[in-house]
Amino acid sequence: MTTLLVTHDDCSHHVTPPGHPERVARLEHLLPALEGKALTRIEAPEASEEDVCLVHPKSYVDWVRGSEPAEGTVSLDADTHMSPGSYKAAMRAVGGAIRAVDMVLAGEAQNAFVATRPPGHHAETETPMGFCLFGNVAIAAKHALDRKGLSRVAIVDFDVHHGNGTQDLLWSEARTLFVSSHQMPLWPGTGAPDERGAHDNIINVPLAPGTVGEGFRYAYEGQVFPRLEEFKPELVIISAGFDAHKADPLANLSLVEDDFAWITQKLCAIADRHADGRVVSVLEGGYDLGGLSRSGAAHVDELIRAGG
Repeated sequence: MTTLLVTHDDCSHHVTPPGHPERVARLEHLLPALEGKALTRIEAPEASEEDVCLVHPKSYVDWVRGSEPAEGTVSLDADTHMSPGSYKAAMRAVGGAIRAVDMVLAGEAQNAFVATRPPGHHAETETPMGFCLFGNVAIAAKHALDRKGLSRVAIVDFDVHHGNGTQDLLWSEARTLFVSSHQMPLWPGTGAPDERGAHDNIINVPLAPGTVGEGFRYAYEGQVFPRLEEFKPELVIISAGFDAHKADPLANLSLVEDDFAWITQKLCAIADRHADGRVVSVLEGGYDLGGLSRSGAAHVDELIRAGG
């Protein structure tokens, strides 16, 4: 069994304005940090419109496509932008997550890391937000449930920002368990513990500014792992944001590379017990380039170890 690395050069054609934290340089630093590792690299295919419409209405997909400029950049909101190539990059991000699910479920790989951009966990049903256009992990989960016949999919989001988009898209989906740990207070301001979903299928774990690895681990051991064990997921999807790193400029948690390795190892162990080890990890945030590349490498090392 192997670990997949799913990416595509088109994801570097999504260009944001100068000084924007979600920039092409993220992949330019992360991907070299993964070179030489025991990975099977494949290209992310483009998703179809039908794929995206598993969670978004067609009218929204049409609007995003039509918003792409012929040149320069256009702002969809204060944080979220498109350039020529952004729509194709977003479709590669969705398609990469779906392809990873397909290959892991087919037994062609034990697990996968999808290194694409733009990220997706802030995109709500009809609203782009927080650098995100489409709900990459929510679409992948719905694909596994509706098209691949799974009954239970867990999504764990350890990005420093609340996964409001994934929560919105899966609020009424009883076959998913969505977990988000995030700094609070912090943008986007959602993610309180009493936001539990229509079927008690959402777990929000707010973390205070300055939280270090010990507090992060305590929260997962007490609030998350028991629920995951009870849920018995048939597939674990990770929203892998590395902006909870102590060096990240957009937030104030104080995790280090060992903390990202630890959570990865724990989630892989849960997947071993309930999901035949099947894990698909999808890149979200991480804006300090050194912290992103080192943390992403530590995360992938644990995926490789679990898949070996």
